[in-house]
This record gives sequence, structure tokens and C-alpha cells, in this order.
Amino acid sequence: MRSVLQRASSARVTVDGRVVGEIGKGLAVLVGVADGDGEEDAAWTARKIAELRIFEDGDGKMNLSVEDVGGAALVVSQFTLLADCRKGRRPSFVGAADPDEGRRLYERVAALLEDRGLSVATGVFGARMLVEIENDGPVTIVLDSPVPGGEEGGR
Repeated sequence: MRSVLQRASSARVTVDGRVVGEIGKGLAVLVGVADGDGEEDAAWTARKIAELRIFEDGDGKMNLSVEDVGGAALVVSQFTLLADCRKGRRPSFVGAADPDEGRRLYERVAALLEDRGLSVATGVFGARMLVEIENDGPVTIVLDSPVPGGEEGGR
């Protein structure tokens, strides 16, 4: 599972001219589910999103998590994060999960964040979306769930 986290002052998702998800201060999280990802990847990813210390404390150091600052999360499915561009000029998406499994695990990440007490907004799985992110910092983190049997965070 690959996620891109952006520390945001605000973020929102629009589908067909209608805002379907919006947050103030928090994290905009783009989630790509890879073929072979499972429940453990969703749990690991949700925990990392909630606990990663990328918000500034009173001394200006990144020592606080989205949970610590009472922030929210805008979680948006984005299978294009799994694009393989090593050959040719057209990205290959063969490494992305089947859409049904992708939806299930994407929704699982959002639900696990809600279970932790975060306010969570989402996009619409499979829809063409306009995502607006006011990146604060800017701070952008690429987060890969662990490879089974491998190093943590090393896809």
C-alpha cells in the first residue's frame, strides 16, 4: 500500500461540481492499494497516518501527530500511485489491486482512522475527482507499507 500524506491547512474533494469531502487543518491522504495488499497493510498504514509526527510543536519542530493537534484526515483513493513508469512512455498499473479489493482496503484505512477518533472525510472511489490541497509547509511524505517478510516501509 502506498500513500502520499500532505500536511494541509485545508483540503477538499469535488465530484461533478459538488463538494463530497472537506477538512480544515490535518492531512490530505492519497491511498493506492497494491495487488497483494491486505488487512495488515491497511492497519499499518492507518496507524502510521495517525501517529506520524509531522506537525510542529511550540518550538517549530515536527514533534506532533495529526491526533496530537486534533486534525482531520481527507482520504482519497488514487490507484495511479502504483504506476510503473520504468518502461515505455505509458504508465502500467498492473501492480494495482483489483478494484473491489482496492475499494475494500481503502475504505478500511478510512474506517480505522475514524476508529482512532479522527474526523475523516473521503473522496468517491472510482470517480473522477478534483482534489484541492492547501499544503502546509510544504510537508509531503510518501508512505509505503512493509513488504511481507521484508524491511518496514520498503516497497
